[in-house]
Amino acid sequence: MNITFKLFASLTDYLPLEARRSNIVVLDVAPEASVSDIIAPFGMPPKLVHLVLVNGTYIEPDKRLTHTLNEGDVLAIWPPIAGG
Repeated sequence: MNITFKLFASLTDYLPLEARRSNIVVLDVAPEASVSDIIAPFGMPPKLVHLVLVNGTYIEPDKRLTHTLNEGDVLAIWPPIAGG
C-alpha cells in the first residue's frame, strides 16, 4: 500500500536526494508495518524523531511500535525545535 512520508526541518537530510526539496516521498509499505518499521530504514537518530503525526494526529512514542497506517495515509515527522 502507498503512504506519503514527510520529513521536516533538519530531518529532510535523511530523505533521498531527489526528495529533499519537496520533503515528500511516496512509500510502498506492508499493511502490517508500524510507524517505527517505516521510520527505521531512514536511519534517523531516535532523539531527532520528536513529533510524529499520522494524518495530523500525534502518535505517542509508546504507540509507534504498534500503530499501523492505511492506504493513502500521511506520516509526518518533525525534529525537536527550540526557539525563543
